[in-house]
Amino acid sequence: MRSIRPSFTVRRGRGGRRTSTSLTAVALVSALALTATACDSAGDDNADGKPNATAAGTGDGKIKIPDDLKRRLREHGIDVDKWQDGAWKNWNKDDWLREANDFINPIIKGLWDPDRMRDAEDPDQGVDDNDISGDQGVTDPTPQPVKAQAVTAPYHANAATSGKLLFDAPEGTMVCSATVVQDPAHPGKSNLVWTAGHCVHAGKKGGWYRNLAFVPSYNNQAKSSAQLENAGRSELAPYGVWWADAAKTSQQWISEGGQTGGDGASYDFAVIHVTPEQGSAGKSLEETVGGALPVDFDAPAVAQVNSIKASGYPAAAPYDGQLLYQCQDKPGRLSIEQSDPTMYRIGCTMTGGSSGGGWVETGADGKPALVSNTSIGPVNAGWLAGPRLGEVAKSLYESVSEQFAGR
Repeated sequence: MRSIRPSFTVRRGRGGRRTSTSLTAVALVSALALTATACDSAGDDNADGKPNATAAGTGDGKIKIPDDLKRRLREHGIDVDKWQDGAWKNWNKDDWLREANDFINPIIKGLWDPDRMRDAEDPDQGVDDNDISGDQGVTDPTPQPVKAQAVTAPYHANAATSGKLLFDAPEGTMVCSATVVQDPAHPGKSNLVWTAGHCVHAGKKGGWYRNLAFVPSYNNQAKSSAQLENAGRSELAPYGVWWADAAKTSQQWISEGGQTGGDGASYDFAVIHVTPEQGSAGKSLEETVGGALPVDFDAPAVAQVNSIKASGYPAAAPYDGQLLYQCQDKPGRLSIEQSDPTMYRIGCTMTGGSSGGGWVETGADGKPALVSNTSIGPVNAGWLAGPRLGEVAKSLYESVSEQFAGR
């Protein structure tokens, strides 16, 4: 979630006035597998905590990549050898890739070790003010807080499509939540994940985050932080680590979003395509977790929705980011700007880290569908808001699907 400046509270999102609904932003990734050569049986890194990378399948320790990929990486000033050795930590503003087609996410095997996964923080910067008197559109009364309920373990059986999204930002290792969704180009074999725009791109004053990886059913057995202190990678990521090899968010978010403020919130969504860290052969993400949610882009009006269930891994106090929670409530309306689509809002005590988590409605056919994702909420918790999914969201979803349709 994102926290907003005084007059509202939103977790991550500020900017100036938006242009009219624009085409969605395309972010195509150049995925390069860098294999860790000294991992233990659980997939952890070397004793010194650093990934030891060599070229996959070459045996000579040299990186072998196609000429076109080399060219693209050079255009972005990326030396692959230096990148995997830590050059990705350079967040110089001039070198921080931000445009829609700039997303580069080389796979560094073993980078997401248990310590980095456990220690990832929510990316929110809160403001102690939940007054929304500045709203220009229709906003319903603030909902009563709904206490988040811990999901019963194993998560794979009770919330199979939910997981944790890990990434690196200038501030350090960060975490959001995300949901496995269906891929129209690959029925039953989807590798698509839905999350918030602010979980993949810093918005107006920044660029694409790095080392984006999805962990389905993170901490599947719902162990406590104390129990996880010496846990191996397979305990935290029993269904593997899946790296983003493509990502899209709205141009509105790229142009308007920021660390505080409300602009961009109505378009704060993203779709990523993932590939398993160990290689693309084998089962898809959907086959691995046992399901994927359809996405409803008809944006049903609030009055037509009886109940929405939001899921996520809240990481800000009083939570610690290790457990999966859910809130269920009848939504109301929240309007940041009259010219933007009205958002859904529910009562919920989840905090930062739950950003990007899926909002699910059970339709008239009795089947669940994703209708939104967690975007904003007050710094002192109590409610969450998420964008209604319309043509902009549908466009970016379909374009990610089409990009991989022949693969």
